[in-house]
Amino acid sequence: MAKEALRRGILITFEGIEGCGKSTQSMLLFEYLKKIRLNSVYTREPGGTKLGEAVRRVLLNSNGIRISDLAELFLFEACRAQIMKEIIKPALDKNSMVISDRFSDATVSYQGYGGRVDLTVIKTLDRIATDGVVPDLTILLDIDTAEGLKRARKKGADRMESKDIAYHKRVRAGYLKLAKKNPKRIKVIKVDGAINKVQAHIREEAEIVLRGFKRSR
Repeated sequence: MAKEALRRGILITFEGIEGCGKSTQSMLLFEYLKKIRLNSVYTREPGGTKLGEAVRRVLLNSNGIRISDLAELFLFEACRAQIMKEIIKPALDKNSMVISDRFSDATVSYQGYGGRVDLTVIKTLDRIATDGVVPDLTILLDIDTAEGLKRARKKGADRMESKDIAYHKRVRAGYLKLAKKNPKRIKVIKVDGAINKVQAHIREEAEIVLRGFKRSR
């Protein structure tokens, strides 16, 4: 069975507050894409590169280190600039599908709406870090804030998960504002059923994008 071919690379990102299940769902989509023989790459933020993984440890498990919201912004954007150079851009240039667990919308929602860093500053820095690349599809998994935090904190909370619920409510509200502004790109999927049910909705949205970029045979 020959691999499916795309006319150009496609970037699909997964977003959502803590405990929404985006890591599980993004990996399930990645495994599905491999199963149907599409050249696919999976990555995550922060992380994905040696630099990114090192910064990830600082951002999520920095016991005793105080990191301001502005400093968080610079750290996340540094990771994004590196992952764009090492992984995302090269994959897109090879007409591959890229699945990313978080991307630019996370920075706007977390450091912008959550941390109240100036959105203009964030957008300027992010445009530089991403070289203007915008996802073709963003899956926003939406869950009640308290329920999401409860799920996320079951095995202990990292530095981001430990922030107060008011912060996480602002993050969720920020995500929903972004979705309202960008309805063609950001698809909101409620996390209100079994994992396979949510995944079925995700695949439906992914297939719509794929149909537009598959090469005719």
